[in-house]
Amino acid sequence: MISMNDTGSTETIVIGLEPDEMLLESIKEAVRKYDIQNGVVVSGVGTLKTCHLHFVTDTEFPPTDKFVMIEKPLELLSVSGIIADGEPHLHVVVSWEDKKVYAGHLEEKSEVLYLAEVAIVKFGVLKLTRRKDTKRHIALLAGKKG
Repeated sequence: MISMNDTGSTETIVIGLEPDEMLLESIKEAVRKYDIQNGVVVSGVGTLKTCHLHFVTDTEFPPTDKFVMIEKPLELLSVSGIIADGEPHLHVVVSWEDKKVYAGHLEEKSEVLYLAEVAIVKFGVLKLTRRKDTKRHIALLAGKKG
């Protein structure tokens, strides 16, 4: 386990998305626009007409991912995750009517239906990166000096 804290001032960025905008692509655009090298997505809600995500399908290393494109009117219940070195690692939870809930790692080509609202906290001092674990073939969160 690693743990880190941010003792500097933070900045909050709120993104409002309109119909037909792409969720992850828009978040990445805001990350570039506001130079968010390190931060956390603390809230994300709305509706989607398509949701592209992936999830793991086994417990082996390296993990095997299954990619899914859900194309139906969805409630966007949650977007959350970490931004390290300017790269968002985000997960979503969406639901369809009263029948099913889908969750996983957000991928590009997830399209907003009516609206989406996302809040990001940009860290003031804390610097994050992902280090390659060559034994398990995964990228793990780590602190970064400088």
